[in-house]
Amino acid sequence: MLEYIEATDLKNMILCADTALEENIQEINELNVFPVPDGDTGTNMSLTMNNAAEALRKKEVWDSVAEVSSVTASGLLRGARGNSGVITSLLFRGVSKKLKGLTHADARQYAAAMNEGVESAYKAVMKPAEGTILTVSRKAAEAAVNYAKRDGSDILQMLQLALDSAREALVLTTEQNPVLKKAGVVDAGGKGYVVCLEAMLACLRGEFVPKEKNSASSADANVFQKFSTEEITYAYDTVYIIRRDGNRKPLDLLRAYLDSIGDSLVIGEDDDMFKVHVHTNTPGQALTESQKYGTLEVAKIENMRTQHDEVAAGGASLHADDVLQEDEPEDTKAEKEYGAVAVCVGDGIVELFHEIGVDQVVSGGQSMNPSTEDILRAVEKTPARTVFIFPNNKNIFMAAEQCRSLTDKNLVLIRSRNVPQGISAMLCFEPDQKIDVMTEAMNAAMENVHTVMITYAARDSDYDGYEIHQGEYLSLYDGALAGSSSDIDEIVKMSAEAAREREPEIITIYYGEDTDEQSAQKLCHSFENWFPDAEVSAVYGGQPLYYYMISIE
Repeated sequence: MLEYIEATDLKNMILCADTALEENIQEINELNVFPVPDGDTGTNMSLTMNNAAEALRKKEVWDSVAEVSSVTASGLLRGARGNSGVITSLLFRGVSKKLKGLTHADARQYAAAMNEGVESAYKAVMKPAEGTILTVSRKAAEAAVNYAKRDGSDILQMLQLALDSAREALVLTTEQNPVLKKAGVVDAGGKGYVVCLEAMLACLRGEFVPKEKNSASSADANVFQKFSTEEITYAYDTVYIIRRDGNRKPLDLLRAYLDSIGDSLVIGEDDDMFKVHVHTNTPGQALTESQKYGTLEVAKIENMRTQHDEVAAGGASLHADDVLQEDEPEDTKAEKEYGAVAVCVGDGIVELFHEIGVDQVVSGGQSMNPSTEDILRAVEKTPARTVFIFPNNKNIFMAAEQCRSLTDKNLVLIRSRNVPQGISAMLCFEPDQKIDVMTEAMNAAMENVHTVMITYAARDSDYDGYEIHQGEYLSLYDGALAGSSSDIDEIVKMSAEAAREREPEIITIYYGEDTDEQSAQKLCHSFENWFPDAEVSAVYGGQPLYYYMISIE
């Protein structure tokens, strides 16, 4: 029987949740029904939780559950990626609010904290949908509260009942969502929550321990003092994740290359991604070579010589995250009334957004949803009192919204769902106008933009009447699947047919990094033949994953 959760207990519970999510990334990602290459749920939840875990690892001894939960909530808020990551952060923010002032928590207090987390998450979601992580977490909290109301005092039993209810609710998500039912899978976010709850309970029972991270903590000081910096052959401890994006090239040549420029090489891989750990003097070369096998998702580079000097001197080790935060100004003095931040990726797209007036660009989009912290840094670096944010992806809306509580600046979120919408909205940015006038014009401009996105299937799927095979070309019209085929010309015709009813006046084709100008011009000529009254142009976007983004106005 366990009557109280102490500070160390809660810390280890969060660390175990982080470890469990990392170990189950692939399983959770595979539950995503829509087959496009995207910022998948498992990846987003894992990276979000990892941010909290890193914050907790910076201190060995914690005084209270209030302190642990506060640091966890802050880490999750700043690290939140995608809708699933933001909802996860909201669940724990509510827990932190209820545990405030507590040295330890009994069953009743922790059950109330779980319930507060659920209420916080529901309030923040504009249109809460059942059959999601919200449902699963709510059922878990209800079971915990009901147990505590019956004067239950055993936290282990309470969490077991909560877990049982969460598992039952997860199974039912298949029936609550028609898309999940057709695919025969459960909700990915709900699965991620169950993974966290399982790990946290197993941690309290002593059945699960968090994975040790390779970092130079104060406990390593004696080890560092045994050798000098000259004995460190390769200075940079480099860790990164590459998403395969359908690339199935064997990693043998990459292993050989990384071995030739470093040591301590470890590569862990699954079907969709691989993670690299290597010590090297040329981390940039390691990243460049690895990107031939997929898209870089996240990277951390630490100077071990600096760590040696810091730790040997009795100080704390210096982490890459700390350096990034210290090197960039927390706030830029407002020099103008209005500024703009856009989320996008691709050399051509980035350049275009800057040309039409965006102050800061946050690198990210479909394959890698940026965190709240990433967006916040761009906001703070924008020299304006009011900052317009163009997420250009619906899975980034919630992360952008979370910035409001972290800045004194006035934020205006323009809910652009893709880059063409963002560009059209930004063209209405007129600094001499009032906020409401600009916002209305931007929203009206986006309503007139329809988009065709041509990409490939990241996984096999039976979706919306289409039997889709991994690697096939996909056409998405305004976010809905318009067709799939192994023939790119057939996909292009499907795309044109979907756009025909709009009688477009302007068609802009943004071609990606995997498409050449000649192919783009050929597509341009095809659209000119199909729509002789429209003005058609091809623009280099350089975006990954999406061969073409076609704006139809």
